[in-house]
Amino acid sequence: MGGLIQPPPVQAERDNSRWIIVIALVAIAGIVIGVALLTREKPSSPSGPPPYAANLKFSDLKMSRAQNFVGATVTYIDGTLTNAGDKTVTRVIAHVTFKDPYGQVAQIEDVPVRTLQPFGPYTDAVDLASSPLSPGQSKPFRLTFEHVSEQWGQSYPELQVVDVATR
Repeated sequence: MGGLIQPPPVQAERDNSRWIIVIALVAIAGIVIGVALLTREKPSSPSGPPPYAANLKFSDLKMSRAQNFVGATVTYIDGTLTNAGDKTVTRVIAHVTFKDPYGQVAQIEDVPVRTLQPFGPYTDAVDLASSPLSPGQSKPFRLTFEHVSEQWGQSYPELQVVDVATR
């Protein structure tokens, strides 16, 4: 009688481990892509110069070079800054582009415009916040560069106002 009751044949279990690994990898990739998309910075749209920049004019530009006390060469751009607007200017940042002899960009710097003030027999470059530029007023200014690329073609750089603070 032992032959009538036989245990059912054992079905071989399918190997699902590959599918589990593939699903886990797809889930991890989806999470990584989601986090990357949520944490990325929005591209900054190139905004033009501030509206008040149209009221500021650079003129009488002169360039000079001198050695500082360490022996390094410092480059200066001096000139006159005129405020043709109706507000007092307390800060100006100039975007200065030096080009090589072929017209290609050799160096770009954003530097604060400092006005020249007499202190005894010498003049000193001071921040516009301490010597604001009133409406209709012109003042001598100076831009100072500790280093200028050797690729610079020695021509006058382009100056553009990229930031202005007024009151």
